[in-house]
Amino acid sequence: MKSPSELTVPLETGAATTALVYSAGGHSSAALILAHGAGAGQRSTFMVDFGRALSELGLDVVTFDFPYIEQRRKIPDRAPVLEACYRAVIAAVASALPSARRALFIGGKSMGGRIATQIAAADPDLPIAGVVLLGYPLHPPGRLDQRRDKHLPAVGRPMLFVQGTRDAFGTPAELTPIVEGLRPPAVLHPVAHGDHSFKVARKDPGVQAAVYAAIQQTIVAWVRAPAP
Repeated sequence: MKSPSELTVPLETGAATTALVYSAGGHSSAALILAHGAGAGQRSTFMVDFGRALSELGLDVVTFDFPYIEQRRKIPDRAPVLEACYRAVIAAVASALPSARRALFIGGKSMGGRIATQIAAADPDLPIAGVVLLGYPLHPPGRLDQRRDKHLPAVGRPMLFVQGTRDAFGTPAELTPIVEGLRPPAVLHPVAHGDHSFKVARKDPGVQAAVYAAIQQTIVAWVRAPAP
């Protein structure tokens, strides 16, 4: 299996972060940037497996580390730092990948997806075609009143929400009324029995692999679908 290539991304602070590019082999009509969640960086098993699988399905996929991961710190940076880093990655990817200039999608797992929605909502001119959200953190576990959805209508691009039915950060049922009010229309893809990382209760590697494969195929089909 081909290893991803590295792309150095300069940041506003004068530092830099390293992005990994999982190439589809020069035939992709779109690129997807996926940011990691709060607890693990781009080299986590989840991020690597999704990067490889989606590239094998025909998408150029780019992952990257937020500064706190790059600097080996455990506590995530504040939102302005995370957002500035994501914007720098978008600029670098748009410059480096021909597929990104055709159609660039952004998103991420949990916190990474939330940051993607925040920068999209803040800048309607950002050249992105849509947002892919893997386990959107609608609220902290057990704190249903601390919602993170007020900015979502301002995103103004198509969004795909992939959400486990056992997700403690927000279930598909909780997201449904929010998603139904978004324009352009958003898509909510429930993952039956999946938790925040789409792990199902049955500890069967074959079953889990099939769950992940179905999610990956859903992402690719959504990216390739005509814009609503």
